[in-house]
Amino acid sequence: MGGFTSLPPVYAGHKLGLKTFVHDSNARPGRSNVMTSRFCTQIFLGLDAAKAFFPNRETVNTGTPVRPEILDLPSRESASAIFGLDPSRQTIVITGGSQGAHRLNELSAQAAASLPSETQVLHIAGASDFDRVSEITKGRAGYKVLGFCDQMPSAYAVADLVIARSGASSLTEIAIAGLPSILVPYPYAADDHQTRNAEVFDHSGAGKLVQERDLNPEKLASFATSILQDLPTHQRMAKAASSLAIPNAADRVCAAIEATLS
Repeated sequence: MGGFTSLPPVYAGHKLGLKTFVHDSNARPGRSNVMTSRFCTQIFLGLDAAKAFFPNRETVNTGTPVRPEILDLPSRESASAIFGLDPSRQTIVITGGSQGAHRLNELSAQAAASLPSETQVLHIAGASDFDRVSEITKGRAGYKVLGFCDQMPSAYAVADLVIARSGASSLTEIAIAGLPSILVPYPYAADDHQTRNAEVFDHSGAGKLVQERDLNPEKLASFATSILQDLPTHQRMAKAASSLAIPNAADRVCAAIEATLS
């Protein structure tokens, strides 16, 4: 899947005359993958926007492979039961992904006071922020805080809206689930690649890109409420998200490799 550790084996394979491949999931590929691509037979892309960074190279937009469970979400009813939520109420799922979610967690928790009382929240805060988020939202009915979630397919199944960072894997799953999103890029990501990822969703109408520096709790609550309460907008965003999904990415990667080797 690329990264700096891929360069030595890809270069060695190239020198031996072997077919070589690399995959990059982001709209702005990592520098090591751009370097590695010089020795690749093909470059596989998670987002078509990355193609511009590989001029005169053969690229294939395969999408980014995801765990099989994401391709077959459980029912909303069964998923809601897992988290103790009401399946008939609109639900926001908040997740910070694998990097830097502290500020996003804080903003989201503080926004709870400005959300409609009937809106539920499933907030995956991470172990380090669990106590803090729980304290901020204490007494707010319908606000479920988790330190960790190993059942993300169920989380997506209960969601009407996702608030998240914009790492490539998270966005891939959000698109496959067909969910509208508010995307707050991690501001210190290498080459600001999370902003580039979020721009793809924002420009297509699948998500709303908001930079962390421009956000406060009241704005976040307002953005979320406007999406949830405007059914045509919500449906349009969900459809746009689904249009970005490539659910069979792993199969496409395998097919491209097999075609090249045959």
